[in-house]
Amino acid sequence: MKIDMKDIKPYEFNLSSDKMNPDDLKGYASKHTPDMYKVVHYLKREVIDCNKHDNPVINRKLREVTVEEGMKIAKELFEILVERGDGIGLAANQVGIDAQVAVVNVREPLILINPKIVSKDNKIPYYEGCLSYPGKGIHTERYETIEVKTEQVEGSWIFTGVETGETGKGSWEDNDKKQDKQLRLLESVCVQHEIDHLNGITILDRKVDTTVKRTEKKIGRNHLVTIKKGDAVKVLKYKKAQKFLNEGWVIE
Repeated sequence: MKIDMKDIKPYEFNLSSDKMNPDDLKGYASKHTPDMYKVVHYLKREVIDCNKHDNPVINRKLREVTVEEGMKIAKELFEILVERGDGIGLAANQVGIDAQVAVVNVREPLILINPKIVSKDNKIPYYEGCLSYPGKGIHTERYETIEVKTEQVEGSWIFTGVETGETGKGSWEDNDKKQDKQLRLLESVCVQHEIDHLNGITILDRKVDTTVKRTEKKIGRNHLVTIKKGDAVKVLKYKKAQKFLNEGWVIE
């Protein structure tokens, strides 16, 4: 869903006089407290650095919210992203809020309220980072194309990095086409990343081992090997088998 960035403003919080615990305020937007009175000021939030601080909701499947509440939280998330200037997506639990709300800003501003991935296609390797784990890039596996349903939109959204099939007329148009494909793929991955957050999953859980493993067993010079050429078979030490291997014999 598109939103006009100039409309992003701090919003009011309703607090209960018997629950004014400073430790509770950090995750307040997720709580429903009685309307005892209003605090008409902006409670400043920040992305919690999980490398240094505990975030009690970062690994929690978050609660679903109404569209009205989700839009309020989304505005605050966009406000934080704009102020930071170093992110393209943010989920509510990254700032301590227990709510299934996330925002993405790659090609255009998008709001995800109670989002669900209903289909996905073509698994691909990707390298991604996260504001909650600064400085920790992770190799992951994502899907090139996903279909997503959200609370506030009828129907579904398709995010994909697949070629559009349009042919450029000049090198500059080919470059534009390549850049658009990269942005659309980045958007698709970012949406998957943020939806993961709303389900308590982080990039650390998605880490893929990219270490190249040696599959060939090292053979010692004095190790006995069986070599074959046609119907002929020989068993001899590997160092003596070398000349036969050069003549077309193979190790069984």
